[in-house]
Amino acid sequence: MRKLAERELEDLIRGCAILGTGGGGSPRRGLALLKEELAQGHEITLLPLEELAEDAWVASPYMCGSVSPEEEGKEELECLVAFEALEEFLGVEFAAAVATEIGGGNTAVALAVAARKGIPVLDADPAGRSVPELSHTTFALKGIGIAPFAVATRKGDVVLVKEVGTEERAEIIARNIAIMSDNRAGVADHPVRGKDARAALIPGTLSLALRIGEAVRLAREGDLDPLVAAAQAGKGQVLFRGVVSRYRWEIEGGFTVGEAEIAGTGEYAGHAYRVWFKNEHIISWFDGEPDVMAPDLICILDPATGEAITNPNLKEGQEVGVVGYPAPELWRAPAGIELLGPGHFGFAVEFRPLEENPRLR
Repeated sequence: MRKLAERELEDLIRGCAILGTGGGGSPRRGLALLKEELAQGHEITLLPLEELAEDAWVASPYMCGSVSPEEEGKEELECLVAFEALEEFLGVEFAAAVATEIGGGNTAVALAVAARKGIPVLDADPAGRSVPELSHTTFALKGIGIAPFAVATRKGDVVLVKEVGTEERAEIIARNIAIMSDNRAGVADHPVRGKDARAALIPGTLSLALRIGEAVRLAREGDLDPLVAAAQAGKGQVLFRGVVSRYRWEIEGGFTVGEAEIAGTGEYAGHAYRVWFKNEHIISWFDGEPDVMAPDLICILDPATGEAITNPNLKEGQEVGVVGYPAPELWRAPAGIELLGPGHFGFAVEFRPLEENPRLR
């Protein structure tokens, strides 16, 4: 078990926001939430997946809804209410929390829920990135259902769903509760024992995020290129550099959907890059040709700081850099590509792994 101090949390949330691929919640609010937990004397700890007992119960607390421009205020923990409602329904005490994805906000709220409960967070998750839909998990790939799950809102509603027909139905239920509640709701789902968690989760994902965040910080301190540092720390590549020439987004069905168009600068002068997102970046084009696509990661960063720029916080005229990372292997299997590949989002494009892109060789 590893106890995290404040600087490690700063590095971790920075890296989570990068791997959040434009989504995953606000890293600013997430980090502020964790610093408040430390100030209240709560410990924040990571538990390696292999150290989780096979008969221990775990579940995933997180926030669900569309993403909005960065705003002031504190992160709230409706998902703690959902987490405890699920414990009460099952008659168990969860031994650890599981981040539902890697993102600056949703990983932070899982850490905060665990800190409040006096339990660790697993150094693992079921996505390895941020993902737009509740069904986009490696639990689904392993045939482990989402139910029972609980949903809580800031309006005081607590809903317990005992059974659900499909993972897609769970998405509809939770998403519509969020839509009716200022486009946000707290969820706790996938209550499983350690044996199933160890079989389904991607190990070491929080440690990876921490390494990427640390690499960016050290690059800045050493006056090095933070984009290159971020890419190398995650075995990824710099995809593009330029200035945002056009940016548009809207809320569709509880999701933030839009596109960013980037005019190249420096070595990319004369070229154009386009990224489509549904909360998270899903597919990109270089000079009109498909370039990188989910499940691989497309991350838009501030080239001066290496910090992630979450949706929908880009500004036209803003300088950006784009970094890509290969997805965990579970996502690159046929079932993973079917669930999180470009076809799922309506693009008639065959998935091509980032490292097989001839432009990047």
